[in-house]
Amino acid sequence: MKILYIITGLGVGGAERQVLDLADRFSDQGHSVEICYLTGPVLLQPKNKSVKLIGLELGKSVVGFVKGVLNLRAIIKAFDPDVVHAHMLHANLFSRVVRLICPIKRLVNTAHSTNEGGRVRMLAYRLTHPLVDVSTNVTLEAVKVFEQKKACPIGSMQAVSNGIDTELFKPDSFARNLIRTSECISDHEELIVAVGRLVDAKDYRNLLNAFNNLSKKRPNIKLWIVGDGPERKQLDDLVSHLGIDHLVKFLGVRSDVSRVYNAADLYVLSSAWEGFGLVVAEAMASECVVVVTDCGGVKEVVGDFGFVAPAKNSSALFNAMNDALSLSTESAEKMTKAARDRIVNIYSIDKIVEKWSDIYQG
Repeated sequence: MKILYIITGLGVGGAERQVLDLADRFSDQGHSVEICYLTGPVLLQPKNKSVKLIGLELGKSVVGFVKGVLNLRAIIKAFDPDVVHAHMLHANLFSRVVRLICPIKRLVNTAHSTNEGGRVRMLAYRLTHPLVDVSTNVTLEAVKVFEQKKACPIGSMQAVSNGIDTELFKPDSFARNLIRTSECISDHEELIVAVGRLVDAKDYRNLLNAFNNLSKKRPNIKLWIVGDGPERKQLDDLVSHLGIDHLVKFLGVRSDVSRVYNAADLYVLSSAWEGFGLVVAEAMASECVVVVTDCGGVKEVVGDFGFVAPAKNSSALFNAMNDALSLSTESAEKMTKAARDRIVNIYSIDKIVEKWSDIYQG
């Protein structure tokens, strides 16, 4: 089978990593796989060297858009894929437009959030919906929101979860000791970790305000934030304003996130909105206690094996974080082992690849 993935860009977000994971897995199975990214630098690479990357260099002008459409048509004609699978708003809509002038055997679109834009974008989704064969989102909640926004007819969108590499993301006591020692985190200190781009959707202000309150109650506590983005300076300023510079560390983009999860005593997702929350599932697979905000489909992933606080409420997030860190060792171990079992049994990448294989083959 020939599979062409189309994605807006290859940054370090969850959707991008998911596309690379799918491409690697299908390529490992002997399928021919290409990834076309619309714009931007390549910050992530597939592990399988047979996966071909194609940059479309889509321009923002009308001329650039038309050129991009024609270039993608040429790519599709040359590769002749059995399925084209686009991910995220711009790639989804772009693939539908291209289908107007280029035969595509099977077109699959995946949205990755409950929030992919305002009314105009949702209208664009609705008007072009007849051009796609299969439309999916990453959780049932995200599907429900798309239906409520009339981005698709009711019953026409499926929920297909992201998949987790549970062999990469797993408990590792050696990695825990190594990274905590290298960063001078002692055994009696409690370490909170958050992973994600420094953007408005992740609501790190919420996390920092909650952490500020928590640090007054639990003095031996530290916070690591993994990721980078346009809000870095504002968040640095907030940390300084709160006087918690000595407790908070921005680690930037890391290639060893699986080890960072293992170093944590608590993983926190403080987002204002999300689709799936891939990082939460990774943390659960690593047997971290997790605290999340109720921000879309994340609570579907957590189930009964984590703490959920209302979104955009730092007081509630503080209470949930304090409750999580107050668990006995026995209770924490019971919760985290059950959480990993949940990810392995429902969200492992192998199970999700099987679902996509069925969808690709119709």
